[in-house]
Amino acid sequence: MSSKSVKKDNRKVALVTGSGRRLGRQSALALAKDGWDIVVNHAHSPKEAADTVKEIKSYGVDALSIRADIKSSREVDAMFNQTFGHFGRLDLLVNNAAIFPPARKFTEITDELWDHVIATNLTGQFYCARAAARLMEEPGGKIINFASLGGFQAWPEHVSYNVAKAGVVMLTMALSKALAPKVTVNGIAPGTIIIPDEESGEMKHIDEKKIPLQRYGEAGDIISALLYLAHADYVTGEIIHVDGGRAVL
Repeated sequence: MSSKSVKKDNRKVALVTGSGRRLGRQSALALAKDGWDIVVNHAHSPKEAADTVKEIKSYGVDALSIRADIKSSREVDAMFNQTFGHFGRLDLLVNNAAIFPPARKFTEITDELWDHVIATNLTGQFYCARAAARLMEEPGGKIINFASLGGFQAWPEHVSYNVAKAGVVMLTMALSKALAPKVTVNGIAPGTIIIPDEESGEMKHIDEKKIPLQRYGEAGDIISALLYLAHADYVTGEIIHVDGGRAVL
């Protein structure tokens, strides 16, 4: 890849995985409002990604939609090559894409479900972080991994999810050392975040009255942490819990 930038401005570039829907979309829109050019990644939601790109451009910044399945290292590498070819730089990776599978007894977890959850929620973040690090190694940059409260607490009907997100926590800490001092790597561990019209009942697997702040989280709660980390230059290896206090239960 050529190191010559094709950008005609000094706006920074962020790639947000899984940004056609839910928190990924909200993250991409928030960064766009903050003045970033955005790469909108999706795997199976082209219409939603196109709508997100259209809204992003209405804020006066550039946006590019790229379809790539993060479970495929080949598709991930191609996405980052396309990003560099279009923008000539990458300043921030937001590793958001993930799945939250239905509750399942441990003995009923199939090989296919286990592999799918680990590949999507952990291996995909590794592939994307590796590709991003190759672009950021010299100029520097930031990686923000979406972990989960489920990476710290044991949920007996969500074992595959627990294990994958615990892996994201360690990936974040290990990469913060491996990529220092040029690249900072931090994480956000959401609790239950509800986005109107985009959630199933599966997300509400804990009574909100049992949460210390007695409410589910909203997208804005995550965005506040995201924007902080996107601009923080002296923070690395941290996981910010955004869970209404559930981590202390």
